[in-house]
Amino acid sequence: MTFTTTEELLTGPGLGTMSIAAILSESARRHHDRPALHFAGTTTTYGELWDQTRAYAGALRDRGVGPGDRVALIIPNVPDFCRAYYAVLSLGAIVVPIHLLFKSEEIEYVLRDSGAVLAIVAAPQLGEAVPAATRAGVPVVSVLLPGDHPAAASVARLEVEAASAAPIDRYESVNPLAAATILYTSGTTGHPKGAVGSHLAMVEQVSAELLDCTDMNVDDVVFGGLPFFHAFGQTSVMNTVFRRGASIVLLPKFDPAAALDLMVATKTTIFTAVPTMYIGLLGAVSTRGVTGALPPLRYAVSGGSALPVAVLERFEKAFGAPVQEGYGLTETSPVATVNDLADPRPGTIGKAIWGVDVEIARAFAASEGAGDDSESDADHVEFLPAGELGEIVIRGHNLMKGYLGKPEATEAAMIDGWFHTGDLGTKDAEGIVTVVDRKKDMIVRNGYNVYPSEVEDVIMRHPSVSNVAVFGVPDDVHGQEVHAAVVARPGARVDCDEIVAFVKDHLAAYKYPRVVHVMEALPIGASGKVLKRELVGQFAAEGASA
Repeated sequence: MTFTTTEELLTGPGLGTMSIAAILSESARRHHDRPALHFAGTTTTYGELWDQTRAYAGALRDRGVGPGDRVALIIPNVPDFCRAYYAVLSLGAIVVPIHLLFKSEEIEYVLRDSGAVLAIVAAPQLGEAVPAATRAGVPVVSVLLPGDHPAAASVARLEVEAASAAPIDRYESVNPLAAATILYTSGTTGHPKGAVGSHLAMVEQVSAELLDCTDMNVDDVVFGGLPFFHAFGQTSVMNTVFRRGASIVLLPKFDPAAALDLMVATKTTIFTAVPTMYIGLLGAVSTRGVTGALPPLRYAVSGGSALPVAVLERFEKAFGAPVQEGYGLTETSPVATVNDLADPRPGTIGKAIWGVDVEIARAFAASEGAGDDSESDADHVEFLPAGELGEIVIRGHNLMKGYLGKPEATEAAMIDGWFHTGDLGTKDAEGIVTVVDRKKDMIVRNGYNVYPSEVEDVIMRHPSVSNVAVFGVPDDVHGQEVHAAVVARPGARVDCDEIVAFVKDHLAAYKYPRVVHVMEALPIGASGKVLKRELVGQFAAEGASA
């Protein structure tokens, strides 16, 4: 690189390099014979995993993959995800993980939008992925494809190509600010947006987590049930564990009973999960009774959405392990705040991580800012005093580079150098942040704001309730009406009138749900979040047809 002016030398990208691939490469050197992965009764060491990754990279290089190319991954939490992920990054290419529940049209959209040159697809996902890739003109290579599979004759197998390829010697050098991943946000309107993450943001995220947020050591065994296509599982589990030299217990699809068995068998010490997983695990423990074996958890980490305090307390009592709750978004790589393990504040998301600023600003209309493609007319941030409710805004090393191909959406979310999250919250004088709710989830009944998370926290304290989602349904009289969908605990019966009365005893009259629906299960996405928009659609339609 040649700098022709002093200005370029002082403000340009510089000569330094950084790659997420170094996370695995360095741990293979430092922890060569230590376990990296536990899967299906087999343990893979760091040395073995890096050798397998270099072979995969060699095969991808032979296919023409190089710096800047985008490669899509449609793979569950199995060793092949790790091999393919670091292989792509080792070549200086960009990883595009795709949601495992996406249907063919959704996959096609991501392939086209990202400009993918190749899709690496696990056998169970070929049925949706191959037609999508064919329409998008993107070649497909498989993993986990048995020889007798119907697609075996027409789809190449990456494992076979890797066996005959010359492994790469070392990972490619890239600029720290170069793109590493494109992670598609689920969103509630329109097509998902591709948040472009840099090597710097994600490596610094791991460093901040290990230095200031976690108590992880090389002997820890970490639960790997969070999907790696999602920012939380990818960064806070896979990259962080590998950087530390600990090991991951892989579970491709979360099932509470199977997860409990697996954690007991592998002596798992850290449970990292979203709230629905906590609720499911508590249900599995309840089903087995007090004499059932439990894993030797040292602590647990929760994120993705607010963990009801009642669930946190039940988990800590059942497992004897503290729960550390944090907060973040895909656009923030993902962690922005976290509770201090030594001084947790249940019901809050803690303080900003090192190098990141989190403030509360005046909230614009719900149609503006993050998560929407419309432009905001605001050009500055108006910060609010401690304790006042507003929108959570963030700046720091953890921010994405922007939304791929959507400069107007990036501009709408980034105001005056701060990322507007779309979440409402408060920040006290100590810097501790509390999330109240999503702007778009907020219910307005008779002109009064109702925050679903507040109502959910109360309902979760009812002894018959296992899970709950509170949402607003359009109403001709009140604007929106408060509804609650509840799931009963094993062996319990939910009385809807009793739930309503329970909430009335704890919250103001305009907040309690007027309608309670008892369900066998709530609609859950692959990332573990409750799909409230499906509940709104279902019960709004039922009300209209009544």
